[in-house]
Parts: sequence; C-alpha cells; structure tokens
Amino acid sequence: MSQNLTLARPYARAAFALARDAGRTADWSQALAFSARVAADPQVQSVLGHPRLSVSDAVALVAIDHADEPVQRFLTLLADNRRLALLPEIAGLFEELRADADRVVKAKVTSASDLPAAELDSIKAALVKRFGRQVEIETAIDASLIGGAVIDAGEVVIDGSLKGKLARLQTALAG
Repeated sequence: MSQNLTLARPYARAAFALARDAGRTADWSQALAFSARVAADPQVQSVLGHPRLSVSDAVALVAIDHADEPVQRFLTLLADNRRLALLPEIAGLFEELRADADRVVKAKVTSASDLPAAELDSIKAALVKRFGRQVEIETAIDASLIGGAVIDAGEVVIDGSLKGKLARLQTALAG
C-alpha cells in the first residue's frame, strides 16, 4: 500500500496542478473519483492488467463520459505507464491536496452510537478552533467502542472512547 502511495503521489500532484491552474478542481475531482471507483473493481483490475489491452481501450474503460481533454490526456499518460491501477490512491491524494488548498480539514467521528446534532456541532466548533480551518465531519458507528468517540482529523487522532480508556488503563496497570 505504501509503495502504491509513493508511486501515486507525483501523479496526484501533477493532476492537482493541472486542475488548479485551469480552475477546474471540482471537475477533476469528480472525474478522478469515477475513474478510481472503476479501477478498483476486481473485474476491471483483471482487464487492465491484460497485456493486449490497448491504451485507448483502457482509457475508455475508466474515463467518465465526456471527460475534458486534459483529464483524457492524464488518463492516457497513466495507461501508457501502466499506472491505471493507482487511480484509487491518486484520487485520494488529489482530494487531500484539494482540501488543503481549500483550507478544509476532513474529520471522521466514530462513536459507539449515534451522536446528537448538538454534540457533533460542539465537536466541529472545537476542531475549527484547533485547526483554524473549515471542518467537514463524517460520522461512523462502531459498537465495540462501548462509549465515547474517536475523532480522526488527518494527522490528529483523539481517542475519547471507553475502549481506548480501558486499553490505556490496562497498559498503565501492566507497566
């Protein structure tokens, strides 16, 4: 996985530079997300790896209908270099670059049960204060947390779950 990210990073940066310079980051984001979903499909992966698949057929397989010429050229470059399988990583890195440029922090709040809207608003306000940026929150449920929540905001992870507290207590008692 880390090797794929290493290989995908320069492509994602190049795609983002092209999209930003043209003022079309939203269009590129949509096109790359579509191509990434297609390329991640196991059946498509087997076809993309076939040695007799032409570059134009490979691009036609993963490209969104009516993709702009720069997107088509980018996908052709990936196909020429046998890198279409990296599209999921490229799309993910592209979104990180876009969020950073738009000064948006994406946070995932995982809790043991549904959190009330007021509590989510409070978490969002605290994250806005901490990062000084706009915050987009995604929620998830994980009953194994027992209670509390885990907040994952990029490089910052705040574990306020009961499961995490019990694990830290167990470590402290064992040491």
